Amino acid sequence: MRYYLYVSEAKVEMLHAQIPQKLLSRLTTEAKVDLKVAGVSVQRPARQDAGLYERLDVVEGFLEREYDVGWVSSDAGEEPGPGFWFRGEAGLRVSWDGRAEGPVLMSGAAGDTLVSLVGSVHHLVGHSAAPELGRVGHSWLPALYRLLRDASRAEAAGEPVARPGGGVLHDVVEVCDRLAGPAMWCEFLARELLRGQVTDGSGARREVVVGTPLYVALSEERPGG
Repeated sequence: MRYYLYVSEAKVEMLHAQIPQKLLSRLTTEAKVDLKVAGVSVQRPARQDAGLYERLDVVEGFLEREYDVGWVSSDAGEEPGPGFWFRGEAGLRVSWDGRAEGPVLMSGAAGDTLVSLVGSVHHLVGHSAAPELGRVGHSWLPALYRLLRDASRAEAAGEPVARPGGGVLHDVVEVCDRLAGPAMWCEFLARELLRGQVTDGSGARREVVVGTPLYVALSEERPGG
């Protein structure tokens, strides 16, 4: 069982609807077997009214089966694996501007790689916006640019800051390195949006991966455990 902090219902619905019916039935059965649900329920066809977490299990199984899901290692010195979908573990700090609706940033170091995950506040488990606010998706790069712009303006009391070296990845490093508060050791599965290497203010060369998460959950493992 996972203790979820963030689940993108929008991504789960979008991806679940695209799985071919024959494969969907097979994956649903496999998910139930993995959950040790025995008896006649295992023989039932895929339900269209399955719950969010059941659909998430099926989508995750589909991605693992059909895609080369990369791995962002928490072990220093290991390179992140290739693939537009990637998973990993890291101590993540969560930050947003406090509004009930908007983008949220979750970031932390996985070994030598800085992972920055951008999504929508309303997908945080236990968080919900008032119905009149509507729901706007923020799981894309324009939302990240907005977060970086707002952080820059806050730093300069209303005036954007020119970052040395320029480029969004440099901004990601500077903003994420300044995030305060405790880090939670989490596991995640995310879709890659941007990847590259930057040289930070100390002259160190750093790998940076920006993605949008399918889910983020508290990890059952601890660093060094």
